[in-house]
Amino acid sequence: MNRSSGWVHEAFAVFAKDWLLELRTRVALGAVVLFAVTSVVASGFALAPPSGVPAEVKTALLWVVVFFAAVAGLSRVFVVEEETRTADSLRLAVSPTGVFVGKLLFNAVLMWGLCLVTVPLYLLLLEVPVRSASLFVTVVVLGSTALACATTAVGAIVAKATTRGALFGVLSFPVALPPLLVAIHGTKAAWLSGGAWRVATGDLQVLVGFILVIVPASLLVFEHIWSE
Repeated sequence: MNRSSGWVHEAFAVFAKDWLLELRTRVALGAVVLFAVTSVVASGFALAPPSGVPAEVKTALLWVVVFFAAVAGLSRVFVVEEETRTADSLRLAVSPTGVFVGKLLFNAVLMWGLCLVTVPLYLLLLEVPVRSASLFVTVVVLGSTALACATTAVGAIVAKATTRGALFGVLSFPVALPPLLVAIHGTKAAWLSGGAWRVATGDLQVLVGFILVIVPASLLVFEHIWSE
């Protein structure tokens, strides 16, 4: 087995382990979905009637809900290893690249599942007009993936901190802010603009570029953090 295929298999093994553990405990899944659904339902009642709320406000509110739901649950992907004292065993069994990619895949799938539940409910309750459904889905997938990348990187840094809950939120905001703002702009184009794809081309390029930059950079930093 060559080196590249080795870390790929390790990443999928870590991903499978984390999901089996999550399906037993449902800690991260429950925190993320409960926070998001509660926020969406509360927003729907608070902004009634939704027809009087500008679409720009609805766009920003959607991504604020997604971001804080991510902060509520995605930090546990590394914290659980410290709490259960399995981090040392994982260091011995799996390469740093395999660990990080496996954790990133877990968080990305969790974010996609969150959006799959939250976004349709949000569109229904707040009566959002979507002119370009294909662009909207693309922005949601790329935006949620970018947030998963940002929060996974920060989660690895703060996992050993005693005040990791507060520290995770503080550090996640500046890292996730650029893709968050771009996702808001791209979503607004999908909801309001007739030439949506043309308007949002730059937004999609920024989201893809963010993912392509932060993942390799996080891997370089993670190798030093994880080995300590």
